[in-house]
Order: sequence, then structure tokens, then C-alpha cells
Amino acid sequence: MKIRYQPIVPFDQEGFNRLKDEQHGLHPDDQYLKPGRIPHIWCPGCGLGVVLNTYINALKMTGIPIDRSVVVSGIGCTGRVAGYLNMDTYHTTHGRAIPFATGLSLTRPDLSVTVFSGDGDLFAIGGNHFIHAARRNVNLKVICVNNFNYGMTGGQVAPTTPVSARTTTTPYGNSEASFNLPYLAHASGAVYVARWTTFHARQLVNAIAETFSIDGFTFIEVIAPCPVGYGRPNKIGSGLDEMIYYKENSIVQNGADPRNVDIALKGKIVVGKFSEEKRPTFLGEYEEKILKKFRRTET
Repeated sequence: MKIRYQPIVPFDQEGFNRLKDEQHGLHPDDQYLKPGRIPHIWCPGCGLGVVLNTYINALKMTGIPIDRSVVVSGIGCTGRVAGYLNMDTYHTTHGRAIPFATGLSLTRPDLSVTVFSGDGDLFAIGGNHFIHAARRNVNLKVICVNNFNYGMTGGQVAPTTPVSARTTTTPYGNSEASFNLPYLAHASGAVYVARWTTFHARQLVNAIAETFSIDGFTFIEVIAPCPVGYGRPNKIGSGLDEMIYYKENSIVQNGADPRNVDIALKGKIVVGKFSEEKRPTFLGEYEEKILKKFRRTET
């Protein structure tokens, strides 16, 4: 049975709940989504719905219980992810998702803590937090949705906007070099680094599921369409056009050197799992070097 939402008609929450009870659940993801928060606020063609769905499917694949999963998000379009998930979530202040998540991970190491945020939130105002959490190897799963601009506030230039790309604050083309996010994450100390696009949904599900079993700071960059803020001024087209572009211009190179995976305007996009290593986590080192010493002193 299909339920169509008409934006010009007020949402009938009571009727929706009644129909849901009658049908014993309208959608297999109902238990993961907060009642009354759907439909979402994202623009038509936005890739964030795909990313949210891949995270839910990764939870299903691994069997991690909802009550052992926590999502922390920052500010921006990606930050809205926390509001739609039917689990413990935190929608934090601008650029501070990682500090909030760090405190949670250290005090509740039994939980699976995932950070969802955008390229602007994580790598502009939140850049230092990212670098140092990766350096310390805090046990966090970071998913960065990169749409190459500040989408929620009007399509301004971001740290990931390619050179020559047009935004509302660079109408003649961006003159600044952009971050190569996988290289930045790898150089900072992330123990797992990957990149996929929203076209590569199955690979993204597998990547997220893989990070759940890894101790330490993991990083997945997800290239996603922003047809309004980025696609329109750069004449890329609709969200579907961007997905077709990802299909035709993505190159899967597992194990590629992160130094060589930067993205140019309308250039090829190298995707894949770039690096994985093992090293002690921040909490593990702290317990080994600090807590054990205090325990010996007490005895």
C-alpha cells in the first residue's frame, strides 16, 4: 500500500498512526525512525535520505541493538539526521559533534557512537576537533556527507568546494584550494578511511557495517548531491543528474594512496576503501598508562 504525502495538505498524524496500527507497520524501517518526524525536510534530489537509509541497513546487517547505538550530529543539513532516528541521538552545537561524541564514547565504551555531519561543520569550525580525535584514536565512527557547500544556509563556499566551483559567495569561481578529506583523515591518524558516493549505496552499507567492528577512529566520506546549493550554480543539473554523474565518473580504487584522491570540479571521483590499520585506542592507552597506576597506588 502506497502512502503519498501532499505538501499542501496538513499532515494527519492521528490518521497516520491509526493506519500504521491497522497495517502493523507501513515500512520495514519504522522501528528505526521517529514517529511523526517523516516526511523529512531535505530537498528533492538531496542525497541525505540515501545516507540515512544505508546507516539503518548497516545496523540491520550487524544486528547492533538500537539501545546500544548512539548518533551525534552537528549543525547543517546532515545534522538533521539525529532528529529522524528512533534511538539516543544528540543534535549538538556548530562544529562540536566530535567533542560531544568523545565524551560519550569515553564514559560509555559499551555503546557504538557514530558521528554524522557535513563537510562544513566537521572541517571548518570543527576542523581541529576532527584532527585531534583522529590523532588520539578515539573510538568513534565518523560519517561525513560532503556536498561541497554550506547547503542549509544558502550555498556558500566550504572547505571542500573545488577550485573554480561557483557558490553564492564565490560567484566567479572558488579561488581557494579544497581539502582532500581522506588524506586529511589518514594523516591525522584515522585507522580506517573510505569514500563512497550515494550512488554506491551497497558499498556504503558494507563500509559502515565494517567500521562497527573496528576499534578506533574511523572515517567514511560520502559524496552526495546538493542540487539546489551546488548543482544549480555549477550547471550539474538535478539530484538524479548528479547520481548519473557519480555512476559515470567514479573510479573504484581500493587501497588508493589518499594523497591522490582529491576531487576537481566535474572531475573523476576515486572511491573505495583507502586504508586500514590497527593501533591502540585513546581509552585503551589511558587505562593502561594512567588508571593502572592509580589502582596500584591504592593497593
